[in-house]
Amino acid sequence: MSQFKLTVNGQSHEVDVNPNMPLLWVLRDKLKLTGTKYGCGIAQCGACTVHVDGAPVRACVLPVSAVAGAVTTIEGLAADGELHALQAAWIEHDVPQCGYCQAGQIMSAAALLAAKAEPSDADIDTALAGNYCRCGTYVRIRKAVHSAAIAYNAAKSAKGA
Repeated sequence: MSQFKLTVNGQSHEVDVNPNMPLLWVLRDKLKLTGTKYGCGIAQCGACTVHVDGAPVRACVLPVSAVAGAVTTIEGLAADGELHALQAAWIEHDVPQCGYCQAGQIMSAAALLAAKAEPSDADIDTALAGNYCRCGTYVRIRKAVHSAAIAYNAAKSAKGA
């Protein structure tokens, strides 16, 4: 066992775990942040997507010993008590069916919006290509990302004004 200091959703945590323990299990089992889901365990489905310093990563295969940077989970995406534009758009467009993949979908989409203010359908498809939805809500996901981009950009403009 080893001690690791992590910053998760803006809070510092110390965990005493095996260095090879995947970040997913540290988040779920040690920090009790269960929004990030286990899907495949081999970084193929995207259900476990979180951000490390803003970049989407698959937490199911990332050993805690390799985490260098601030981690953001679906629980930390919202700020100041307000839903992130994507979370609000997911509700507005009734995206989830079973909902299992949605945290990973939203985290991948959030990284896209942070990098590209007005993504095209092709941009969205590329950014979310590694996030699988067994219920097939891809059309609603794309609509929600476009809707969130408008809201996200409006909110950024309002803060800058």
